[in-house]
Amino acid sequence: MWRELLPVGRYDATGGYRRHAWNAADGECRAWFREQALKRGLTYEVDRNGNQWAWYGDPSAGDAVVTGSHLDSVPDGGAYDGPLGVVSAFAAFDALRDRGTLQGEGTLRDRGAAGGRRPLAIVNFGDEEGARFGVACVGSRLTAGVLDPGHARSLRDEDGVLLGDAMERAGHDPAAIGRDDERLARIGAYVELHVEQGRNLGDAPVGVASAIWPHGRWRFDFHGEANHAGTTRLEDRRDPMLAYAATVLNAREQARLAGALATFGKISVEPNGTNAIASRVTAWLDSRAADSDTLDTLVKEIIHESGAEVTRESYTPVVEFDRPLRDRLAGRLGGVPVLPTGAGHDAGILASAIPTAMLFVRNPTGVSHSPAEHAEEADCLAGVVALASVLEDLL
Repeated sequence: MWRELLPVGRYDATGGYRRHAWNAADGECRAWFREQALKRGLTYEVDRNGNQWAWYGDPSAGDAVVTGSHLDSVPDGGAYDGPLGVVSAFAAFDALRDRGTLQGEGTLRDRGAAGGRRPLAIVNFGDEEGARFGVACVGSRLTAGVLDPGHARSLRDEDGVLLGDAMERAGHDPAAIGRDDERLARIGAYVELHVEQGRNLGDAPVGVASAIWPHGRWRFDFHGEANHAGTTRLEDRRDPMLAYAATVLNAREQARLAGALATFGKISVEPNGTNAIASRVTAWLDSRAADSDTLDTLVKEIIHESGAEVTRESYTPVVEFDRPLRDRLAGRLGGVPVLPTGAGHDAGILASAIPTAMLFVRNPTGVSHSPAEHAEEADCLAGVVALASVLEDLL
């Protein structure tokens, strides 16, 4: 499975991936998911928000155990962030079926209620990274009702394409998106496996997440006046690039003092000419902290000093994963590390509606959102064993 996915959406110039929501590479990944579901005799469906599901057992029975992640990437991202969780979910399913935990093959009509156990589902949530339309976890946010459908449909990519139009071109009805209470009612627990995006597991190949730091994205618009770079005196310039540069430096210093994180990783310049003074600089701040008060204070300070017009595009408060479920996973796996993360995930979004938990697989370099992202095969296999063990216990 891993080898099949590796070439999909890879950008040769960097070695990274450009599997962005509803583009051709994303479509190939979605076709791969469907193929994996059908070859195992699972019931395949796409929900109203474009998320893909593969069901073992009766999807309408309720109290289902769900696992999975996402297949899209950040620009020039690595191979593991997201896909490792989906591949591991199918591999864990295979392991459970091979050991007899899951009985029967074929479609739902052939096997009835899956031997009396709770239903099991594998999911691929759409547009988790938000790389194309600027809002992360669109599929899970819509499902949980924390993203307004109208706002979602109106999101545009850098080419001006609306998210709703992109969905429609890919064969999905954008008019249907929105909170999915019926689907949420089916789910008793969601467990997401993910490559660790730091180096906090140490010698342990697998760990359990305790919480997700609060985090958000803010758009900063710095306004100035376009002019000639070769004839305009320095004292006559209204150059927004200066305010932007000062804001980047201030954000870094304020984050250091607060023990938090602040990153300007995306920028747009108008008119974007080498020999022209900019008329506007638009930049996006990603900021995260261990608690909401620290994050709020940090961002207010950055905004106050910037002089920019600022719009908050997304915000996720601190997520404490379901404690009974988290403790059950940690107990089942026998003393593995339990640690928080600064990265957002679909499991964090869904935590407001259903019990969720996460497993981490060791990342020896700590590098993520980069082509250098890596996990050793032995650790990935240990993650499959751990996920299968957890699912068996929950089923």
